[in-house]
Amino acid sequence: MNTNIFGKKGWTPERMGNLSDKIFVITGTTSGTGFEAAKILLSKEAKVVMLNRNTKKAENTIKTLKEILGNNIKVSNIHLDLATLASVKKSAQDILKTVSKIDALICNAAIAQVPKQTLTVDGFESQLGVNHYGNFLLQALLYPRIEESKGRIVTVGSMGYNLGLKTIQFNDMNWDKNYSPNGVYSQSKLAQIMCIYELQDRLKKAGKTTVKAYACHPGASRTSLIKTNGSLLTRFIWQIMKLTPMVQSAEKGAYPQLMCATEPNLNEAGFYGPTGSGYFKGPVGECKLEPHAKDKPVMEKLWAISEKATGIKWNV
Repeated sequence: MNTNIFGKKGWTPERMGNLSDKIFVITGTTSGTGFEAAKILLSKEAKVVMLNRNTKKAENTIKTLKEILGNNIKVSNIHLDLATLASVKKSAQDILKTVSKIDALICNAAIAQVPKQTLTVDGFESQLGVNHYGNFLLQALLYPRIEESKGRIVTVGSMGYNLGLKTIQFNDMNWDKNYSPNGVYSQSKLAQIMCIYELQDRLKKAGKTTVKAYACHPGASRTSLIKTNGSLLTRFIWQIMKLTPMVQSAEKGAYPQLMCATEPNLNEAGFYGPTGSGYFKGPVGECKLEPHAKDKPVMEKLWAISEKATGIKWNV
């Protein structure tokens, strides 16, 4: 992209204004970009409902946020484990019971570079299970509330969508034959992005223009994503990379999801993130999306398979 509609500096949180009438639901906020996104939203007086697997860590996060921003911030946590469909269903029930509206659901949590093939309790390859199926189900279950709220769904993808297969490996979705940590991570991110663009098409077809769906990526940010799951070598290389100028702060890595959650009249067709060299860092704006990420027959097939795997029919 040659020109950034937000000017030389790109999109920054200064554009957000006061958000005291807004409610945001964010997955994975105990560290990294999710933590930074929650912090910035709370600093603008929004209400933030955090969804995290580790309740103890979530309590500590709330404590930290209150230390930084004061005790009056509107923040809470609901337990969610994206690796288990039953947990996703329970979490969605708790949200629908207690959260009156959802201005944006930000699907930020992910796992990456799992060294050996691991299956979730539901029998999915773990990266696809957490990053794609868990999020797909969560979005579908919360969709009615998002629609009532004229809200948004924001998926935090990754430039990794472009580093593996340029399609979905439908004949072996658990990667029994050719498992590779990076290959499957790329696949899970491609699946996430594809389903956002397929959702856009379905909303348009149904004449539902009040719900918006966006895909973005954080660039290369200093987060614990790889430290938590990667093999020793991957973690070692990443720790070194994090000390180089190639990598930006986790706070800047949070800008794309915040922009997609709040910026009025943002074009849904775009893919948003840092626009600098290799899309690692730089001013936040629209990035080039490779055509395979919007391959219509693949998107439609993936959607049908995802509905079947998660046992949900989207009410779109």
